Amino acid sequence: MLNRIASVARKTPANTASHRLRGIFFKGRMPILASAVLWGTAGIASSLAPTDASMAAIGCAGLAIGGTLLFLTSRAARSLPVTCAAGERRFLVMGALAVAGYPLTFYASVARTGVAAATVVALGSAPVFSGLLSWITGKSRPTAHWTAAATAAVLGCSLLILGPSFKAQATPIDLSGVMLAAGAGLSYSVYSLICGKFIVAGYRSDAVMGVMFGAAAILVLPVSLLSDNDWITTLRGVAVAAYIAFFTVYLAYRLFGFGLRYTTPSTATVLTLAEPAVATALSIAILDEHLSFGSWCGLAILIVGLLLLSSTKNADSTTADP
Repeated sequence: MLNRIASVARKTPANTASHRLRGIFFKGRMPILASAVLWGTAGIASSLAPTDASMAAIGCAGLAIGGTLLFLTSRAARSLPVTCAAGERRFLVMGALAVAGYPLTFYASVARTGVAAATVVALGSAPVFSGLLSWITGKSRPTAHWTAAATAAVLGCSLLILGPSFKAQATPIDLSGVMLAAGAGLSYSVYSLICGKFIVAGYRSDAVMGVMFGAAAILVLPVSLLSDNDWITTLRGVAVAAYIAFFTVYLAYRLFGFGLRYTTPSTATVLTLAEPAVATALSIAILDEHLSFGSWCGLAILIVGLLLLSSTKNADSTTADP
């Protein structure tokens, strides 16, 4: 009798719903959080590069190598441009342009506004752009829960990064640099949305990532070749470029693409706000940096926002690769 009751209990809708929610979290949100952790190590890695290496050169070199790896390690990527419809190929081109546009706009913003301001504008604007684009294209309408979580995460991210600048005689922020950083946030939102669109349509995530990042690698290759590349001929330069290419581009975007199979792009962009928290923690642990009171408050608010988002029940899709 007890065995029969246990069997019925296992088949109840509540049990099925609980199993489904656990699957969405561990298959969708955890890979995206893992990709954010890997992205958060990029700053520490780039700081170990030779002093004559510019951030733009490091970013473009990482994308060129990592994007090529993403394309070559996915057999399905080679046939995707041929098998998809003409309209879908246009979206692939748009996605590749957005991928290539991110490092070009972001690092140009860093040169004008500094790392802190560029990072907070790019990361903080991405969830807003993603939510608005999803709403405009009719994919999903932002819920009150998602809006509250996104607001908390963006606010926390802003305080975390800009906390040290809340002092007298702060350096004015270059408006053109802010616009470039917003362009980076828009680029990230666009290729995330396009990738999600293809995955929902039934295409393999590794194929979509492989095509977009492989094409983007070709687009940024001239920038890499025209930059001063003496730094990459050193042992330290090779190690930094290899780490950024494999871990922060190849592996991180494979995980990100896998997570998009179960998570909407608007939710994913908020989850990736964990990146500055990871970067901050590594800076404290490795570089012995110290946080201001405002930054600590921002870190706490950011964690609250991510926890709120992780409890969202109706924000994710569960489309798996064939």
